[in-house]
Amino acid sequence: MRAAELVEGIAEVVEEGAGFLRLGDGLGNNPKERVSQLNYPADGHTQEDIKPVAARKGSDALRLAIRVTVFVVLFWCLERYIVGPLMIGLFLDAVGRMVAPLVSAVFATWLSLRIYEGVPVFAVGLWWNGSSIQNLGLGLLGGIGAAALVLVPPLLAGAMHIVWNRPPDYGAVVLTAACVAASSAGEELLFRGYGFQILVASWGPWPTILSAGLFFGWMHHWNPGATLPSVVNTAGFGILFGYAFLRSRDLWLPIGLHIGWNFTLPLFGANLSGFTMFKEITGHEMVWRAGDLWSGGGYGPEASVLTSAVLIPLFVYLWKAPIRRQSSPLTDLPGESAICEPSPPLP
Repeated sequence: MRAAELVEGIAEVVEEGAGFLRLGDGLGNNPKERVSQLNYPADGHTQEDIKPVAARKGSDALRLAIRVTVFVVLFWCLERYIVGPLMIGLFLDAVGRMVAPLVSAVFATWLSLRIYEGVPVFAVGLWWNGSSIQNLGLGLLGGIGAAALVLVPPLLAGAMHIVWNRPPDYGAVVLTAACVAASSAGEELLFRGYGFQILVASWGPWPTILSAGLFFGWMHHWNPGATLPSVVNTAGFGILFGYAFLRSRDLWLPIGLHIGWNFTLPLFGANLSGFTMFKEITGHEMVWRAGDLWSGGGYGPEASVLTSAVLIPLFVYLWKAPIRRQSSPLTDLPGESAICEPSPPLP
């Protein structure tokens, strides 16, 4: 009950402060006035007729800080005190820990958007249409391809090999893949979602992308076996994920990249961000003959120079790929939607 009362108390304080944060200047530069410009379809799942409603640069720093802080605190309280324990109680410990961040991020995003913006959760970059499918596919291809570039050359060169310990449990493999997808999507919703996007609208794209990328890397320094190279490489991925959002203005492209990368490493039997639990499920593991500089040591390939090197071709891929730029109510400036490519209809 204490956890529920804590979150309920935070929500009451946030609701009381929402009136202050929605005070308008008559120019459409705040949530209440911007929401009046929107024209959402009845089902809320597309953005074809939406006019941009981004916060403007130079917006009040206090209001911006409150919104970002409330979003983060809501996520933290939900994940730590409510959703996390509930998921762990309902499922296996490992499954609950991987699914809880996504559920917590969805609820924190929904509540933040409801309080401050008055728009549906899809407005954070989760529209589902033809462009979303294409961007998700391009993300998956980029993530899988980047992981293959790291792992296949040393495998062919004999610098490492795969040891099969027992037949894989295919049901567990499917469950793990779903959990990896949920965990990856949850991280993107947290790190490239509501807080990130309102900072993009206020600070500009690159200051936000660089800051969020560095913070993303630093947050992984608590992982088992983390090293300075692992933190630097993870920060590099965080910056690339931010650039992916900048190119697509949806979350499907960075989600695809994240899932593709996180799924492929365990598929080869490698450690993922210091976690080794996947070896017990797949029945095989990657054994290196090269040193930690190439293998990444206990953290896995993400701490290796091979991953450092692959960041460059992955950036080029994101730069050149035929990504569909979508409307983003939280980040688009007036007139930007006019240059967006029309979304192809779903089949």
